[in-house]
Amino acid sequence: MEFIKQLVPLLLTGSLAGLVLAVGLNTERGDLLYVFKRPGLLGRAVLAVMVIPPIIAGILVWILPVSPPVKAGIMLMAVAPVPPLVPGKELGIGGRKAYAYGVYVAMALLTIISVPLVFNVAAHVFGRDDTVQVVTILATVFTGVIIPLAIGLLVRRLAPALAARIWRWVYRLSMLLVVVAFVPILAKVWGPMMTLVGNGALAGMALVALICLAGGHILGGPDRIDRATLATAASVRHPGIAMALASANMTDPRVTAAVLLFMLVGLVVTLPYTMWVKRTTRAEAAAAGQV
Repeated sequence: MEFIKQLVPLLLTGSLAGLVLAVGLNTERGDLLYVFKRPGLLGRAVLAVMVIPPIIAGILVWILPVSPPVKAGIMLMAVAPVPPLVPGKELGIGGRKAYAYGVYVAMALLTIISVPLVFNVAAHVFGRDDTVQVVTILATVFTGVIIPLAIGLLVRRLAPALAARIWRWVYRLSMLLVVVAFVPILAKVWGPMMTLVGNGALAGMALVALICLAGGHILGGPDRIDRATLATAASVRHPGIAMALASANMTDPRVTAAVLLFMLVGLVVTLPYTMWVKRTTRAEAAAAGQV
């Protein structure tokens, strides 16, 4: 049992790194800097992914009569952007690779600044003395994003045919391992998670996810697929960063349960949007093929 407890975090870390490795393996020249080279796209992405979520979350947890662990869970998820599974989800709904990868890399790098800044501001607003240092997030981004991304890019440069052949398998295997790693974590916190349901907790989490989704859709520009790409990036938050912040600053285990509950609620409430985008994309592709 002790071995499994030690294995799960390593498995989760490795699988998330594998998702980033797949991004590097599938990256074309210019993809990673696509958004950085377009200030308008970058500004809208920052607004949708890093500004709107914590503001909306702060307003809602201030108003709603939810328990302190639920408030903490909502705010932590609002602070933590773009998990590594986001680019794959965006490509799965037909997103442009350059835009999907460009948004992911830009937001991941800006997380080094945004997470400590927004977390510390939120803690001050809510009267807490919690803090997080830039170096802490820098270490997370370096090990979880920069290193696996660099390895993928190196393989892509030295053996492009191999990279093109294996990136989908790396992504699929990593996604499978993410699920395998999260199952025992969810099982452990399922009981505490269920105690948090009520007093508007689910409604508040769902509302935050939906407003983030709408914000990304509106700010994504005139192209429907780009709108869906940014909506996905804005609405899917990073439970790994949120739980790391919780473990470093909070002793109540129900906060971790609230983070995972938010993740599940967000996946459920955004599913109809994802299905609509996929269905519309297939219908347009079929219509174009008949012309």
